[in-house]
Amino acid sequence: MKIMAVNAGSSSLKFQLLEMPSEKVLISGIVERIGMENSAIKIKTNGKKIEELVSVKDHSVGVQLVLEKLIELKVVSTIKEIEGVGHRVVHGGEMFSDSVVITDEVIKAIEDVSDLAPLHNPANLTGIKAVQSALPHIQGVAVFDTAFHQTMKEEEYLYGVPYDWYEKYGVRKYGFHGTSHKYVSLKVAEIMGKKPEDINVIVLHLGNGASLCAVKGGVSVDTSMGFTPLAGILMGTRSGDIDPAIVEFISEKENKTVKEVVSDLNKKSGYIGISRISSDSRDLWTAAHAGDKQSLLAVKKQVKMICDYIAAYYVTMGSVDAICFTAGVGENAIFTRQLIAKRLAPLGVKIDEERNFVRGIERLISTDDSKIKLYLLPTNEEVMIARDTLRLSK
Repeated sequence: MKIMAVNAGSSSLKFQLLEMPSEKVLISGIVERIGMENSAIKIKTNGKKIEELVSVKDHSVGVQLVLEKLIELKVVSTIKEIEGVGHRVVHGGEMFSDSVVITDEVIKAIEDVSDLAPLHNPANLTGIKAVQSALPHIQGVAVFDTAFHQTMKEEEYLYGVPYDWYEKYGVRKYGFHGTSHKYVSLKVAEIMGKKPEDINVIVLHLGNGASLCAVKGGVSVDTSMGFTPLAGILMGTRSGDIDPAIVEFISEKENKTVKEVVSDLNKKSGYIGISRISSDSRDLWTAAHAGDKQSLLAVKKQVKMICDYIAAYYVTMGSVDAICFTAGVGENAIFTRQLIAKRLAPLGVKIDEERNFVRGIERLISTDDSKIKLYLLPTNEEVMIARDTLRLSK
């Protein structure tokens, strides 16, 4: 059964076509800069990379282009070979604790919580509607970033704010990257030869956006991102947790609106804010090795925040069997992983420097006598989307 995983952004359309249940990737790619003059499609298939400049005025054109390429490259002979489409949806609010078959009611529900993810949900819906138009024979599946975290208890997801804010406006911790956290936590259980319900795992999804998740017995019990992806640890351009009174203070000092200050916290903080050089960890490590103290400080601050969360999750779960590094920084930043492991030494964590000196491959990177196993595990959100689509399409 051929299933397509789709992730629509405001000006992009990422896709993978997988053969299920074998999970073989037949083709993957992205349509970039949709609605702009320099639109392009980038494709990977059969070990080849293809890139073309194209005219893509909207997502509907982008979807049609992708389907044409599937036939042109002989990945499928007809689009009817595609029997399922799964869509990444960033926010499902409290309504969705699992992936669901897309209906008119589901679309309405996604629209209703779009004020919680104004940059993402409308774009996700645009992709859903474009695919529905192009593939009317398929009933799609929505896979929510927030769904995995709906197992958190009230004391974990509520904030110490007027309860009316929660009742009226849904102000609470939702968490994100749930599809990635779920995939990695299941994968490490498989590698360790354990059932997911028999182990406790902390997943570090460290990319330009980053979050941690405590997975106890296969379910999320806490996560670092909150009401929005701004909360948690320091990231590429996001501040992570701060004293909220800073917003008013800077608003008055800099003569900025609250919206402008929050924009600075989202786009001008984190790595770029402290280093003043870059939001990319590779640039920071290059600069740090050349003696730039601000770049090293940015990394060390993030490491400190990561380890603070890990320590809290250790107490929450009572024990931890494995800590997993994933996503762009987690999979590739060798020295960041070393710093994290060094700071976790009081928990009996020991990293094997030789095992750790790799990027982007599945591997145990702790020593044999480390009390908590450390793993480098590339994430695969598209596979999780395809799995849920297969499950719900039967």
